[in-house]
Amino acid sequence: MRLEQDEIVAFKTVGDGGGEGDDVYRKEEKEEEEKGAVSPIAVGFPLMRKLVVVGYALTSKKIKSFLQPKLEGFARNKGILFVAIDQNRPLSDQGPFDIVLHKQTGREWRQILEEYRRTHPEVTVLDPPDAIQHLNNRQSMLQCVADMNLSNSYGKVDIPRQLVVKKDASSIPDAVTKAGLMLPLVAKPLIADGSAKSHELSLAFDQHSLRKLEPPLVLQEFVNHGGVMFKVYVVGEAIKVVRRFSLPDVCKREIANNPGVFRFPRVSSAAASADEADLDPGVAELPPCLLLEKLAKGLRRHLGLQLFNLDVIREHGTRDKFYVIDINYFPGYGKMPEYEYIFTDFLLSLVPSRYKKKSC
Repeated sequence: MRLEQDEIVAFKTVGDGGGEGDDVYRKEEKEEEEKGAVSPIAVGFPLMRKLVVVGYALTSKKIKSFLQPKLEGFARNKGILFVAIDQNRPLSDQGPFDIVLHKQTGREWRQILEEYRRTHPEVTVLDPPDAIQHLNNRQSMLQCVADMNLSNSYGKVDIPRQLVVKKDASSIPDAVTKAGLMLPLVAKPLIADGSAKSHELSLAFDQHSLRKLEPPLVLQEFVNHGGVMFKVYVVGEAIKVVRRFSLPDVCKREIANNPGVFRFPRVSSAAASADEADLDPGVAELPPCLLLEKLAKGLRRHLGLQLFNLDVIREHGTRDKFYVIDINYFPGYGKMPEYEYIFTDFLLSLVPSRYKKKSC
């Protein structure tokens, strides 16, 4: 069943929201309601309002973390309908959608979306598959940050010196020496596909241990940063910053006394929030808002993306020297404070003809 946009007057998703079975309160049901036969699915839903229909293709894990009841309830009150995309049916046969929200991988899915964008230019796809690809490879991920060469009165933003190793772990020590990188080094998988493995980090303290690493990978110089990272969430023009605990600082004595490779499954998580911790003010101080706004705006333009976050650190002992160490597409927004309101406003801003704020 295809939904005719001018027929939709109210809605409620049922079950897992998958495919044709979604309940939609249509014109004929509205007529029944006027006769006194009020359908129970209509209770509590906005009537006679054109809805913003958001088709979503997300992993089960992302659905659970992102489509939380509070978001769905708030979106419903604002006239936004989330409809699950059935990936076993042609995308063009579903909808119609105003927005397609996705986080799926695979060449076939990318081809389907690109064809859909070509044949449905009126639909906003978040985000274009080809643009997302830049963030799936850590070799290209941070290049746009380096190219921006962002420096102003509020601070300087750079990336750590890094080296890409695609194969042959035995050659890593010589490659590191030739590149002039300083130990310790953070090793990250080259491919950043959102899997648990792509978030695994290793910290190598000595030349000999570098041979124990598993290419393909990216080696970054470790920058002492007070053990605190800033998660900068970007949702269109909106940004939200939270503190997260990170790897602790490393001194020269520790480098000498701790040879080997230390592995970390995932450094940052919701449980590692540092917002309420008693931190040194010089470590806890958030990066200047105007600096982050300029950084986010430049990255939106260069990357062609609207939904991402940045892992930012401040070099310990400085106040205005920052490094972007990772960029993630469609991150865990469920961990972002007030994400329901920020994300709903963002979705409505994409269809301004449907959403006009009342003047004061």
